[in-house]
Amino acid sequence: MSRLGLIAVLVMVALLVIVGLSRGSRAPVNPNLPQSGMASWYGKEEHGKLTANGETFDRRAMTAAHRGLPFNSILRVTNVENGRSVTVRINDRGPYRGKRILDVSEAAADSLGMRKSGVVPVRIEAVDPATSISPPSLP
Repeated sequence: MSRLGLIAVLVMVALLVIVGLSRGSRAPVNPNLPQSGMASWYGKEEHGKLTANGETFDRRAMTAAHRGLPFNSILRVTNVENGRSVTVRINDRGPYRGKRILDVSEAAADSLGMRKSGVVPVRIEAVDPATSISPPSLP
């Protein structure tokens, strides 16, 4: 390869790296949102275990599990019964019971007012990643 060709390849690689880093770790807004359906919550029994994306589950964090949305997607979840909303980040897969569309952490369930009932109808919408919560750093 000529010297000019090598320089051109190095410049292209550098540009690809810069573009990749500038996108950050956030998932793109999903075109399949908004969605409506039933949501449940999980907490104490899973606290400290690994989530599907490799993080340690923290029941006090504002996170959720969804079957297909990309990890680090940021969602606004609204409890249709009481109008309460919360912002969560997808870091796990599920739910795998019935036709539920989302499992939220215990903290999110508290904020949504759904701990006692366990399962509630929700609406989930994508949130602009630039204005939302940051994912925790992994060890």
